[in-house]
Amino acid sequence: MTSLRFSSRAAFDAALAALPGPDLAAREAAAARQAQLTKPAGSLGRLEEIALFLAGWHGAERPRIARGRAVVFAGNHGVAARGVSAFPVEVTAQMVANFAGGGAAINALARAAGLALSVVPLELDRPTADFTQGPAMDEADCLAALDAGAQAVGDADLLVLGEMGIGNTTAAAALAAASFGGSAADWVGPGTGVDPAGIARKVGAVDAALAAHAGALDTPFEILRRLGGREIAAMAGALLAARHARVPVVIDGFIGTAAVAPLARAVPGIVDHLLAGHVSAEPGHRRLLDRLGLRPLLALDMRLGEGSGAALAVGVIRAALATHDEMATFAEAGVAAA
Repeated sequence: MTSLRFSSRAAFDAALAALPGPDLAAREAAAARQAQLTKPAGSLGRLEEIALFLAGWHGAERPRIARGRAVVFAGNHGVAARGVSAFPVEVTAQMVANFAGGGAAINALARAAGLALSVVPLELDRPTADFTQGPAMDEADCLAALDAGAQAVGDADLLVLGEMGIGNTTAAAALAAASFGGSAADWVGPGTGVDPAGIARKVGAVDAALAAHAGALDTPFEILRRLGGREIAAMAGALLAARHARVPVVIDGFIGTAAVAPLARAVPGIVDHLLAGHVSAEPGHRRLLDRLGLRPLLALDMRLGEGSGAALAVGVIRAALATHDEMATFAEAGVAAA
C-alpha cells in the first residue's frame, strides 16, 4: 500500500526523481522457469514478456493478481465551453452516476476482468479554468488532484487507470504537444465524435493554450497544472504512487497516455512499470505510444475511455500469468527438452 503524498510541488518533484526499479532477481527466476516450461522458447511471444514484467514488479517468480483494481477519475474542463466536445459538460456527472449504478462499459469490463472498481469524482461542480486564458489549475488544485490519485492506489497489486471528463481529449492533445512538440493539428482528433468544425475549434483552443503558456511549460508539474485537468493530474499521481509501491499499471487510451507524457518528458523511465492496454482509434494515441516506447496489447478500434481498453487487456495479462504459473516443466511432464 502506498503512503506517498503530494503535499507540495517539491514532494511531487522528489517522487519523480527517485523511482524504484523492479526486483531483478525475481525476474531472473521467472525467466529461468520460462526456459523450462513445455514449449519452444519464445513460442508464447508477448505472454512470456508480460509474465516476466509482472514477476519483476511483484517480486515473485510466479506472480499472481489477487487485488486487481480499476480506478476511474472524473473531472470537468473549462475549455469545454469553447465547443470542443459533442456532449455537454453535464454528461460527466451523469456518467459518474451511471458508474455508481453499474451500467457503464467499465462496470461490465471490470467485472469480466475480475477487477474491483473505484470511481473518484473530482469537484465536478467546479471545472478547471479555460486554459486558453490562463492555467487550468492553481498549484493547490493540481496538488490536490495528484494526491487524490495517489490515495486511490490502495492495496492494489495491478492498477487500471481510467477517466471521464467532457473536453479532456482537448486537454490531452495540449499535454502531448507541450511534452513532445508538434502543432495542435498533429495531436487533435475527433474525441467524442465532433464534426470538422468541432475539430477546428479544438485545434484553435490547443494552439491558443500553447501560445498563452509559451515559456512556462518547463516542468512536468507546470505542464499538468496549466494544460491538464483534475482527472488527468489524478492519473499522473496514481501512476507515480503506484511506481513507489511497485504496483504495475495498465494505462488506457489517449487521455490516460497523455497523463504520462509530461512525466516521461523529464524522466523517461517512468514508463518502465506501465503496460499499454490498447491503442485507441483516436489518431494521436498511436503517435503518443510510439513517443513513450510503449507497445499496446490490443488494437480493437475502441475510443470510449473510462479505462475500458485497459480493463479488457487484463484478460490477456491474466492469461500470461496462468501459462507461466500452471504449465508443467519438461522435467515435471517427462517431456524431452531440446
